[in-house]
Parts: sequence; C-alpha cells; structure tokens
Amino acid sequence: MSPLDTGIHTVAELAALLRQLRRREARQQGETPLTYRQLAAKTGWSRGVIGEYFAGNILPPPERFDTLIRLLGASPAEQGALATARDRVEERRRLASPEHPSTGRAGRAVVRPRSAGGRAGGTPARLPVPRQLPPALPGFVGRAAQLAQLDAGCAGHGMPAGCAGHGTPGDGESATTMTLSGTAGVGKTTLAVYWAHRVADRFPDGQLYVDLRGFDATGAVVTPAEAVRGFLEALEVPPERIPTHLPAQVGLYRSLLAGRRMLVLLDNARDVEQVRPLLAGSPGCLFLVTSRNRLAGLITAEGARQIAVDLLSTAEAWQLLARRLGPDRLTVEPQAVDEMIERCVRLPLALAVLAARGAAHPTFPLATIVDELRESPRLLDSFDGGDTGTDVQSVFSWSYRNLTPAAARLFRLFGSHPGPDIGIAAAASLAGLPRSQVARLLAELAHAHLVTEHAPGRFTAHDLLRAYAGELAESLDPAEERQAAVRRGLDHYLHTAHTAALLLQPGRDPVTLAAAPPGVTPEELTAHGPALAWFTTEYPVLLAAVSHARRTGFDGHAWQLAWTLVDFLQRRGNWLDLAAAQQAALAGAQQAGDRVGQANAHRDLARVLCRLGRLDEAVAHYREALILFGALGDHTGQARTHRAFGAMFDGLGRYAEALEHGQRALALYRAAGHLAGEASARNGVGWAHAQLGQYGPALEHCSQALMLLRPTGDRHGEANTWDSLGFIHDRLGQHRRAIRCYGRALALYRRIGDRYDEADTLTRLGETRQAAGDVHGALRTWRRALDIFDDLGHPDAARVRERLARAMTGSAAGD
Repeated sequence: MSPLDTGIHTVAELAALLRQLRRREARQQGETPLTYRQLAAKTGWSRGVIGEYFAGNILPPPERFDTLIRLLGASPAEQGALATARDRVEERRRLASPEHPSTGRAGRAVVRPRSAGGRAGGTPARLPVPRQLPPALPGFVGRAAQLAQLDAGCAGHGMPAGCAGHGTPGDGESATTMTLSGTAGVGKTTLAVYWAHRVADRFPDGQLYVDLRGFDATGAVVTPAEAVRGFLEALEVPPERIPTHLPAQVGLYRSLLAGRRMLVLLDNARDVEQVRPLLAGSPGCLFLVTSRNRLAGLITAEGARQIAVDLLSTAEAWQLLARRLGPDRLTVEPQAVDEMIERCVRLPLALAVLAARGAAHPTFPLATIVDELRESPRLLDSFDGGDTGTDVQSVFSWSYRNLTPAAARLFRLFGSHPGPDIGIAAAASLAGLPRSQVARLLAELAHAHLVTEHAPGRFTAHDLLRAYAGELAESLDPAEERQAAVRRGLDHYLHTAHTAALLLQPGRDPVTLAAAPPGVTPEELTAHGPALAWFTTEYPVLLAAVSHARRTGFDGHAWQLAWTLVDFLQRRGNWLDLAAAQQAALAGAQQAGDRVGQANAHRDLARVLCRLGRLDEAVAHYREALILFGALGDHTGQARTHRAFGAMFDGLGRYAEALEHGQRALALYRAAGHLAGEASARNGVGWAHAQLGQYGPALEHCSQALMLLRPTGDRHGEANTWDSLGFIHDRLGQHRRAIRCYGRALALYRRIGDRYDEADTLTRLGETRQAAGDVHGALRTWRRALDIFDDLGHPDAARVRERLARAMTGSAAGD
C-alpha cells in the first residue's frame, strides 16, 4: 500500500499507512522508527493516545493528523492525498451516525472534539455544558483559611476578580489541580462542593463531578475507566464512539476538555493511580480532588496544590451548631454546648450527628445529650447518625480497612497509649518493633489521616479515633497482647524518664527499676541538655502515663513515673500537675502495698502541697514519710525528707525549726557517707543560720557545701548554694559580692531550666541592687522576676508586684 494510495475506507487501513510512513522515515534517516515517547515529546500528546492512532482504534482529529504525517516525513503531495483519505474515512463514519454532523473543510463533514474553530472553512459544533455538582450544604460555616487557599489557586481562572468574594487577584499563582485532604468526617466534600458552587460561573463550559468511592461502605471503588466513561457520557459522546481501551478513552476525554473552561471535582479519591487518568493539561480547566490520603504523588509529579482540612476551631464548631439548632438555644446552655464540642473533638460529622439529635427534639435541653455522652459505655455509640454515611465508627472503618496489616496493628495500639501524642521511639517500644519500621508505619497512618504528624516526629490522633482504635484492639487482639503493649509503653517512658531525672538532678538517689521486657528501646540520654529537652517534650505524656498506669493495673509504674517528674515540674512551677501526679502515685503505691513507693510519694506530695499553701496536709505527709523511711531503714530517704521539711518551716519564717530539720538531715547524710546529700544539707543549715542572723556559721556551711558539690555535677545544688551566699553577703553589706553570687546562681538556674528558683533569686537580687543604690537596676530585675511568676501563675507574683509598685513610687518621688 503506497502512501499515495487513496483506496482507503477504514480507520484500520489509515493506521496501516501511518505505520508505513513511520518505517519509511526511519529507513531514510538510517535510524530506528520514532517511538511513541519521542512523538509525545514533539507534540505534547499522551503516548497512550498516539498508540491508539497507530493501532487504528482512534481516528486522529484533522489538525493532529496533519501534524502527525508531517512528523513522519510525508511530502506536500502525500499530505494532501492522505488528508483526503482521512476525510473520506470520517465521512463514512459520519454517515453511520448522521445525528452529529458538522461542516468541515472543502465541503467535508467532520466531528470536532472542541468548541474552538478548526481548519479553514470550519464551523464549530456546540458541545454540551454539564452541571454535575451535587447540592451544596445549606448554612455552610467557617473554613475561611481553606476558602482563601482555594481562591488563591483559582485566581487565574475566569474573571480577574477574586473568586466568590474571597481573596484578591494575585493572592498566589493559579493552579490546575488542587487537593483537599483530611481525616474521615472532617468535611472535605462539604467544603469542596460549597466552594465549587461559589465559583461555578468562572467555568462556563460546565462542571463535572464523580464520587470515586475510594473509602466507601460497599468497598466498590470507582475505576478510572468507569469515571472517564461517565464523563464522556456527560459530554454526550455517543456510546459507539467511546473507545474500548482506557488510554484511548482518556485521550478522547482530554481532547474534549482542551480549550474549554471546566471545573472537575474528583471526590473521595483513594490514591494517585485512581486520579491521574482523570486529569488533563488544559490550562482553562481546574481539577479539585478530595481524599483521606495525602496524594503526595500528585503534588510531586503533577504540581498539585495541597490544602489540609483539619478539625474545626471551637468558634467554627459553635457556628455549625448555631446554624443547625439556632443561636438562642445555644446561648441558654453554653456549658452544655462547650462539652458537646469537646466530646465531638470538633469533628464536623460528630457535631452534625449530635445537632440532628438535638433538632429532632427541640424542646429537650441540650444537657440531656451531654448526659448521654457521659453515660455511654462506648463513646462511639453516641455518634451513630442512623446510616453508614453518618455513623462515625463506620466512616472511620473505611480508612482503617485500607491499611496494611502492620499499620493496622500499630493504629490499634494507639488505644493502649495514654496520649496526647507519641514519638517514633515510644511507638517502636509500644509495638515492640525496630524504629525504622515503625517510622514507615506511622507515615502510612499519617498518609491515611488516621494520625496527624503535628510536629516533626510527633504523632497524635483525636479522642474519637483513639476510642475507635481501642475498640478495635479490644475486639481483635487478645487481652494478654494488649496488656503487654501497655507494659512496653510504660517501661519505655519509665526507663527513659529515670535516666533523664538523674541527669537533671545528679544528687538524687536512683529508684530500683525492674528490667524492661524485650522490645522496649529506651531513648539514650547522656547529658543535662538533652534530658531537659526530652522532659519538655514528653512531660504531658508522662503525666497522662501516671494515670494510665493506675487505670491499667501497673501501680508500681504509677509512683515511679511520678517520682521522675518531681524536679522537672518543680523547676517549671507546675504545682497542680505535680500534685495530681503525686496523689496518683500515692494511691498506686498503697494499692500495690509498696512501702518504698508510699514513702517517696508522701514526701514529694508534701513538698508540692506546701507550695500550694496546704500546710496542714503537707505536715501530715512529711510525718508519714519519716515513719515509713524509718521503718525501712532508709537513712537517705529520711534525710531528704528532713531537708524538705526544713524548707517548709523556712518558708513559714520558723527558722529555728528549719535549722533543726537541716541539722538532722546533715547528720543522716554524713552517717550514710552521702556527699551530695551532705552538701545539700549544709547549704540548708547555712541558709537557716543566715535567716537567724548568724552569718559566720552560715558562710562556713555554705562554703563547705560549694566545695562538696563541685565534683558531683549537681548544678541545681550549686545554684542553691550560690543563692545562699548571695543572701549572706547582702546581709553583711557586701553588695557587689552578693550580686556576683546571685549572677552565678541565675546562670545555673537558666542552664537547668529552673524557672521558679530563677524568679526567686531575681527577687533577692533586686533587693540587693536597691540596697546598693541602683534603683533602676532593681526595677528591671523585679520586672523579670514578675514576668516569670506571672507566666507560672505563682502567688509570689503579688509580693513582687507590690515591691515593684513601692519602688516605682519611691523612684518617682526621688526624681
């Protein structure tokens, strides 16, 4: 068959000519035939569509046919003959479907795939304008940040004004593909449909919509072929003209979108492979994809703009309930509304379920709904909207069942973790797996939005997802496996926190811990700085772990974990948290019959109760601690208790009693050969002497304490002693020396993160500066102290504020 042979009547015969031209061009050039990839690079068409042209499955449009035969080396005469042959083939096809004709060049009938003009003499056919968007939710509220991001991505489409009144021109470079990703029930579809309606007029050629059912109760995911065929039908392509193979269908779909301004909403996508065939390169079209998965491949390869859809803010949650229930009803019961929002974790689907229940009973108080939530034995039972689409647990399950088995197990283990978040190392111990493997599993969970990586390497899940994880574990995992996971998690925190506590306060006596079970990999901490940073990150988890240990029967872990928190929380001034932890510790130790634990908890609880002003209770606990430590023969435990007891009397101004307890502590430490304890006790004795005006023995004891402390690495003990020396020199009128001593103490307090003692020392430093005549320096120092006390919420702020006011008044009078 010659390229000039015009006896061609079918698409298959025309394709054979194209193949012949391709081979001839290769022979003439002395090269291999042009590959589909090379042709795609030259034309910008997809390789799949080019393959369909050469296979005879698709008749190329006139413009593409002309381009193709030129690339294949056809001469001008051949191009004319081949164009006539192509038109004859199309004429025969047109006669088979006379209901879709249009006039082509040179009197030929052609079917144009676009509304733009074609070759000379062409008259464009008007394509249908589909309007497939589902109804928007009435009374949509919130999501201002996400709407602004969507508007910025839409800025280059349609009219130059900002989309739907949001944003302004130039807010950002326009996008052709945007993704909305977030956890189940967070309102991605609601947001997408609402916004699509707001900007629909910017896409006059229509809006296409498909629910890809990537996460669906039936498990029947819509394939790309089904979605493309649905779009072709919406564009009124006759069934007999829809190609058989997916690449050809995609090519036709993209050709129909070329040159048009359309919005395509791809809802509930499962993965990138499901979405990619439904995208097109037409710059006038905008593709909006919603998914529970991140669809990172679209961002990497297609340059999609990702928009995260998170839980509602508290204000937005109020707005949602007000729209559904009426603002007056919320105003009457604000506390009930706050609790509803808290228990719904600001998840739109959960809020909508409760709002529907409230709307069904308009005369019922909202407090009745809150009571049901409190009394429900299973939290998720309260969030069943009556069908699979509005049952929160069912909606979660569609994400869960798409996980790999290992990731599904890790997700269930979140129900065995106290929260509020978890790091990779702790997750590895919880699962009993290597950290590298757990990092990949956490990434899979985050990709599915079943957990959120809210900070680098830190993962969290809201309470409803955690409840779902716990219920899954209870139904799928044996009790002994769940208990073993709890033990591994608690041991991870206990062994790491014990190491960190001793690095923060080297003078402390360690607690005897049971060996960690296999699979537990405590974090390696070797210096004060990393230990302080670890506590700063993990202390909310440790506080939750104390209560979790009590609930799950690990009472020994409860008091030992509370023991590790003492110095860190004291230095931060977190008295209420510390009190709660020590109360749980004492209850756990009593439940376990652990006298060592009881003694430590009594003493540490007494210390924090003293800070809270509950002095009678503190005295009772100190006495219980002394009795228990005495019965155990633990002299250092007794000494530490006397030291703390003395500090309480010092705070009360009962300096003689403080000195007595300090001297008892010193004798017990010396008898035990405990150098760090002896140093601490000597500082306490020296401080008590100074308060009694006995500056000679005070200076002697504190100087000896400093010598004993230096080789121990006890930076907190050193700081306390420098503070005592500053006070002594101040009282001796040696103000410059006092300021230097206070400066040494402050540097150490800041280094170890002890904010309360830093503020306490700043208060005394201000007094010294005032006494030395540096009033402005005193004012600056007291302001720094006041800032810290206010930040800690400590009552000592009132004392500093009063002193500052008096000094400022006096300074103004002097000026």
